[in-house]
Amino acid sequence: MSIGSKIADARKEKNLTQEQLADMMSVTRQSISRWESDLSYPEMEKVVLLSELLGVSCDYLLNNSYDVQRSGAAGKSAVTRLLYGLKGKKVKLTVFETDHEIGNAVCTIVDFDGPWMSVEFQKSKKTVTKILPVSSIQSISIVK
Repeated sequence: MSIGSKIADARKEKNLTQEQLADMMSVTRQSISRWESDLSYPEMEKVVLLSELLGVSCDYLLNNSYDVQRSGAAGKSAVTRLLYGLKGKKVKLTVFETDHEIGNAVCTIVDFDGPWMSVEFQKSKKTVTKILPVSSIQSISIVK
């Protein structure tokens, strides 16, 4: 199934029109139409936003052989199983890129979706949520 068909199916499942999805993504309705018709493809940042808004994974949208029926960590790599096991736990992350906010913060892994993970941490007195590429993580330490 093409990425366009997957976007259209997921949009319809959420009972959204192309116009509504376009407004949510700050793009034109024509952009959504072109994506769904496979005349063009969304940028990577838009794929991440699409996956969040439509409630599907980036893997599902981008990988033709992705099996929607797979759930949990069965059949996944060791890193994937580790991250599923750490979901909801407090950790300290060391990242390859210089991200001073995360480098000194105790984070909670909120969600994990293939190559991306969502973490929350406290900055000043508010909770900040960030989406990080798993490939940017150098090390993870569990905080007790």
